[in-house]
Amino acid sequence: MTRYPRDLRGHGATPPHPHWPNGAKIAVQFVINYEEGGENCILHGDAASEAFLSEVVGAVPWPGQRHWNIETMYEYGARAGFWRLHRLFTSRNMPVTVYGVATALARGPEQVAAMQEAGWEIASHGLKWIEYKDYAETDERAHMAEAIRLHQEVTGARPRGWYTGRCSAQTVQLAAEEGGFAYVSDTYDDDLPYWKKVGDRQQLVIPYTLDANDMRFSVAAGYGSGDEFYAYLRDSFDTLYAEGLEGAPKMMSVGLHCRLAGRPGRLAALKRFLDYISGFDGVWVARRLDIAEHWARVNPPVDWDRPTEMGRDTFVARFGGVFEHSPWIADGAFDLELGPVHDSAVGLHNALARVFRSADAEKRLEVLKAHPDLAGKLAAAKRLTEASTAEQASAGLDTLSDAERARFEDLNRRYADRFGFPFIIAVKDHDKAGIMAAFERRLENSAEAEFAEACAQVERIALLRLKEMLPQ
Repeated sequence: MTRYPRDLRGHGATPPHPHWPNGAKIAVQFVINYEEGGENCILHGDAASEAFLSEVVGAVPWPGQRHWNIETMYEYGARAGFWRLHRLFTSRNMPVTVYGVATALARGPEQVAAMQEAGWEIASHGLKWIEYKDYAETDERAHMAEAIRLHQEVTGARPRGWYTGRCSAQTVQLAAEEGGFAYVSDTYDDDLPYWKKVGDRQQLVIPYTLDANDMRFSVAAGYGSGDEFYAYLRDSFDTLYAEGLEGAPKMMSVGLHCRLAGRPGRLAALKRFLDYISGFDGVWVARRLDIAEHWARVNPPVDWDRPTEMGRDTFVARFGGVFEHSPWIADGAFDLELGPVHDSAVGLHNALARVFRSADAEKRLEVLKAHPDLAGKLAAAKRLTEASTAEQASAGLDTLSDAERARFEDLNRRYADRFGFPFIIAVKDHDKAGIMAAFERRLENSAEAEFAEACAQVERIALLRLKEMLPQ
């Protein structure tokens, strides 16, 4: 047994409708990352200087030394960039979420006061603006606890949202286990929020963005000018807004940094984007906390028995009859590399079908022979499985006239004499006339072609059964 933890399915082809307030076609969310004073610096007890997201091209950490240029670039964000962004958003009465590094907030009391006066949400951006990829779980958990404590001490309230940014593979789990966050944002995997089960807790995840993000001004192959930034934000908005008009509203996140977007040349591009979206109806500009609370109301988590979380016995008992009287198929599927993608009808069907397809011809023939005749003796004696009974009834095969029954008996006999197994068809796809026509047509097939057709029908029946057993 192998379980693959990554979720490559997500909401699937038909995501849930977010029902944004007032019928909005898109939710637009702006994040201001407040990191200045929380970055790597030997004054903060770190081993080296900061080298990430600054104007210094190709910067590297300087062990044991202060990097004066980078320090003052970060200081620009606190001294000038923050206030420029503050004026821009407050002048338009547009709400903002701040990702606040706790130690940076502690070193910026006037900025914190301005955030609070504006009604901005202050979410936690961790204790320090440093890399956590190599941290032991106990150490990262301790930093998270201290970040929450310091955040509450500085702002007067604990953070409701969490985003580390320079996170580890365990960050989302640790934040969920902490238990106090309305949402966690250390993912980039969707255009809508979603629920992630961690232990017994259903944690709401609101994915963030690194593409619609001014950090690309400071990385290779990023934005070279404000025009490029504006064009990308506009095109992203237009695409998502169009999807909303088509009945599938989404969320757009925009990531900003005081020392980057707070520079005059970049702020002009951001200003143009704010003006642009203000010209559309049905745009909900919200804090991430507002989105979290709304999503929890309209799309609350639903607990159900996921196939990939079942033990073997439960799994086989539940799905052993999907391929008629052939529990060995479910038993084999249980040992495959299963993950969240297999917790849907289509996903689990693929796993079961792989086992069926990889079996030799003799084993597959056994599966074919396990199926009952259509409107045959087992049906008359009411000895079909519950699934087969319902399927045959769906096509009216339980209410045949004497003439129809005699016709089916003749066809069943001729088919079995010719091919050596019962006639199999996904009856839910047909009516009585269609089934009769398929019977006549397939009697003319070669043995090889009909074996392949019968196997395909067995797989189709299994898929239809799974669609009734699992939530869509």
